[in-house]
Amino acid sequence: METYLPLLEGKRVALVVNQTSTLGKTHLVDTLMSRGVEVVKVMAPEHGFRGEAADGETIDNSKDAKTGLPIISIYGKTKKPTAEMLADVDVLIFDIQDVGVRFYTFISTMHYVMEAAAENNKEVIVLDRPNPNGMYVDGPVKDSDINSFVAMHSIPVVHGLTVGELARMINGEGWLADQAKADLTVVPMEGWDHSQTYSLPISPSPNLPTDNSITLYPSLALFEGTVVSVGRGTDHPFEVIGHPDFGQGTYTFTPQPNAGSKYPPLEGKQCFGQSFVGTYAPHEFKLTYLLEYHKALKNDTTFFRDYIDLLAGTKEFRKQVEAGLSEDEIRATWQPRLNSYKAMRKKYLLYQDFE
Repeated sequence: METYLPLLEGKRVALVVNQTSTLGKTHLVDTLMSRGVEVVKVMAPEHGFRGEAADGETIDNSKDAKTGLPIISIYGKTKKPTAEMLADVDVLIFDIQDVGVRFYTFISTMHYVMEAAAENNKEVIVLDRPNPNGMYVDGPVKDSDINSFVAMHSIPVVHGLTVGELARMINGEGWLADQAKADLTVVPMEGWDHSQTYSLPISPSPNLPTDNSITLYPSLALFEGTVVSVGRGTDHPFEVIGHPDFGQGTYTFTPQPNAGSKYPPLEGKQCFGQSFVGTYAPHEFKLTYLLEYHKALKNDTTFFRDYIDLLAGTKEFRKQVEAGLSEDEIRATWQPRLNSYKAMRKKYLLYQDFE
């Protein structure tokens, strides 16, 4: 705090935060206001200020009951702060726990916050946090013809960066609109490096409730672009996978609406598959599961949905799986761009690397 509190003196501050934005057990909003910082508003990403909204659910503007601060949604119709939203703001603070995967949307929110700040001559401060999947880099690098809120940056599925390091990359590589540069300050951590694992003290979103689900997320989330359930609508999202027609499954579950998923895929249908609950998932990006389910289901269903192209970041991945390529053969096609990315990544690291 001694690094960034002086930067806030006499300035009007907007906080881009959610339930993970705490110092100990106290929320950053409360801490800064108790220190006399002029916090004028909160900007809420996907899942909302308290992190309770279901996946993809539109967040509405509201008011924080505790502080009376206006809460402005930047997930839904408006994903990028407008000039009007920033008119009474001098500096934006981004402090959200990420999980180190390209299609997890908080880094897209950070991108738009940086872009809006650059366009409106506002400062941006990123308070860095550990990446629980920050000890490796893997997956296809996004192609230029794939662009969406879950595919904004030319980075691999597992990018191996903290939000602070990625913010430096976004600025340094000219990825903001018109190659603008945000007035960016990254407040680094002490006592963490890329070789460390990190157990999140607060769930980053409703469907990543455990360390195991966060570790499995890069691999299992590919199933979101298929007909297979990843356990949304159960007590174990991203720790179970299954489908009604998967005859090899030893585990069964039936998705039902819950707080984290109001309309879960395969709702009310008994799914056969496997559970990783209580297991130790190694930190790795695996295609094994998806290739196994594709082999079992391809003759019974239209296996892929269009969303797979956005998740993979390339239209080639679907074609490769459908053509029957092995995991090693698919991986080989990633390597040239993955190696180039790894070299670029080195320029933006703030912490000792895992190699």
